Amino acid sequence: MSSKNTGLLVDKVVVITAAAGAGIGFATAKRALQEGAIVVLSDTHDGRLSSARSQLLEISPDVHSRRCDVTSQTDVDSLFESVEDTIGPIDVLVNNAGLGGSSSLVDMSDEEWNRVLDVSLTGTFRCTRAAMTLMCGRGSGVIVNVSSVTAWRAESGQSHYAAAKAGVMALTRSAAMEAAPHGVRVNAIAPTLAMHPFIEKVADPEVLAHWISVQPQQRAAEPREMANVIIFLSSDLASYMTGEIVSVGSQKA
Repeated sequence: MSSKNTGLLVDKVVVITAAAGAGIGFATAKRALQEGAIVVLSDTHDGRLSSARSQLLEISPDVHSRRCDVTSQTDVDSLFESVEDTIGPIDVLVNNAGLGGSSSLVDMSDEEWNRVLDVSLTGTFRCTRAAMTLMCGRGSGVIVNVSSVTAWRAESGQSHYAAAKAGVMALTRSAAMEAAPHGVRVNAIAPTLAMHPFIEKVADPEVLAHWISVQPQQRAAEPREMANVIIFLSSDLASYMTGEIVSVGSQKA
């Protein structure tokens, strides 16, 4: 799928969590705008939100921002109510918010475990519940969740993140079964390593080098390559797909 605008999401209201920055969320927002969508960026950081929106305004005026911490039910309720009241019915939700980290299981505190699960899994649940409540009531809508290949592939130090992302996969399948009779589709992507400046700043260079070396392409993915698949799942091109987890990369370990 190319990055050329083919009008896949014309006039669709697309809400993307954790979209401020340089990762998959921001790349998805950019691609959605190129496809004619009305995009709502959501994130926890006001400064990054403002910067992201300013950059995207160069593509289209149809970009909005709303602060939201997905660990707060109040924030989630406010996000969905605000968008529906001031912009319009939400057609697509992209649950991109997630939190990682590295810690051996025996050294992992309850706080570390709970924080990762609250953002990556329970946050996805909160937003999915809010979206389904609206979408199922009117008989249409699409939800795309962002999981990870780590949910399938064993990786030391990633017990909390792997458990959360495996939970996202299971949540996606179950939600899809409940949503399907109401004309709502729920799918997920499982990205491999998608390189962007933030990851390069915080990740161990040796770990990054290892994961790049085991990719068949001998390079990390780019966020836009993940975004292209999200756009496909969000569009009518994927009209018969629901409850699916699409691996974007390779399962070579």
